[in-house]
Amino acid sequence: MSQFPACKHKRHRAPSSPPQGLQWLASEPYRLFFFSGAVWSIIGVSLWPLFYSQHLGFYPGLVHARLMIEAFGGAFVVGFLGTAGPRMATAPKLTPLELIWLFGLHQAGATCHLRLQQWWGDALFVLLLASLLLYLLVRVIRFRKDTPPPQMLLAMTGLACGIAGATMMLFPSTWLAASRLRLANLFLYQGMLLPPVLGIGSFVFPRMLGGEFGEPKTTKEGVAMLTRAISASILLVASFVMEATGQISSAFALRIFVAVGYLLAEVSWGRKRSGSLTSGLLWSLALGSLGLMLTPMNYAQHISIEHLLYIGGFGLLMFVVGSRVLFGHSGDLEGFFTRSKWVRFLVFLAVLAATTRATPAWFPSTTISHHIYAAWTWGMLSLLWLLWHRTRFRKRDETD
Repeated sequence: MSQFPACKHKRHRAPSSPPQGLQWLASEPYRLFFFSGAVWSIIGVSLWPLFYSQHLGFYPGLVHARLMIEAFGGAFVVGFLGTAGPRMATAPKLTPLELIWLFGLHQAGATCHLRLQQWWGDALFVLLLASLLLYLLVRVIRFRKDTPPPQMLLAMTGLACGIAGATMMLFPSTWLAASRLRLANLFLYQGMLLPPVLGIGSFVFPRMLGGEFGEPKTTKEGVAMLTRAISASILLVASFVMEATGQISSAFALRIFVAVGYLLAEVSWGRKRSGSLTSGLLWSLALGSLGLMLTPMNYAQHISIEHLLYIGGFGLLMFVVGSRVLFGHSGDLEGFFTRSKWVRFLVFLAVLAATTRATPAWFPSTTISHHIYAAWTWGMLSLLWLLWHRTRFRKRDETD
C-alpha cells in the first residue's frame, strides 16, 4: 500500500470511484504546492545573480528571504499538511474550493513580495496559514474518526509561529524595536519549520528508514508522546524569546537540546532499509544541527551561518520528504529506497549550496561570488528535482 502517511485508514471503505480533476488535486494538494514551491525557490535565488549583474533595480535581501520562507517553505508545509492532516485524523479531505482558496493566496502572496509589496505579501501569508489551520482544526474537532498522532501538535505549533511572525511584521512598531523584529523573524523563519520538522519528522522518519509510522501503540504511550510534544513546543517558543532578548548561547543550547533530544527519544534510528534518499535525510539533519551549533559561536554573522540550517537542513529535508510523498502517491514506494548516483548528485548540490552560502561568515571577501554560486547551485538542484519527479506529479496510485 502506498497511502501516505496513513496506511491504517485503508480499513475504511474506499469511494466507489477515484476522485477526478480538482477533487483529486484537492485530496492531494501537495501536487500543486510542492511544484509551485520549487519554482518559487528558483525565482527567489535568481534575484542574487540578477542583482550582481545589475539587471535588478533593488537589493533583493528581504524579497529573497520572504520568497524562500513563505513561497518555498510555506508551500511545502501547506502541501504536506493539507494532504496528510485530514488522513491522520481520518477526516474529509480538502474540497476543491478550499484548494483554490489556499493556492490563490499562496500565489498572490508570493507575487506581492516579488513586486516589493511586502505588507500585502505577509498579510496574505497570514491568511494562508490561518485558513489551513482552520480547515485542519475543524476536521480534527468535528469530523475525525481517529485521534491524530500526538506529533500533530508540533505541526500546529509551526503554523501558529508562522502566523505570529508574519502578523508581527505587519505592524510598524515591530520594525522600530530590534528585539521585536528579531522575535518576528525567528517565529517566521525558524518557528514555522522547526516544530513541524520535529513533529511530522518523528512520525514519518521511521517509515522513511524502512519501519512503521511513529504512532503510539497504547494509550499510555500516546499520553507520553503528547506530553513530549507539548514540552517541545513550549521550549522551542521559549528559545526564540530568549534569543530575541539577547540570551544567545542559552537560547541555542536549549533549541539544540530540544531538537536533538526529541528526535532521539521519538525515532528509532536503526535503518531497516536504506537508499540514497535515506542518506539525504541524514545529511539534512546533520547540516541543520551543525547550523544550530555554529551560529552562536559567531552570532554577528548568523545570517550566513543559518543557511546551513535553511538550505542544508530545511531545504534538503523538504525535497527528501517531498520525494517520499511523490513516490508513495504515484504507486512506486519502492523507488524511494533505491540507490542512485542521480540522487546522490542532488544531495551533493544541496550540501554544496549550503556550505557555499555559509562560507562568507568566515571569509567576507567571498560574499558576492558565493551568493552567486549558491544561487546557481540551488536553482540547479530545484530544477533537476522538478524534472526528476515530473511524471510523479501527474501519476496517481491506482490502488489508492
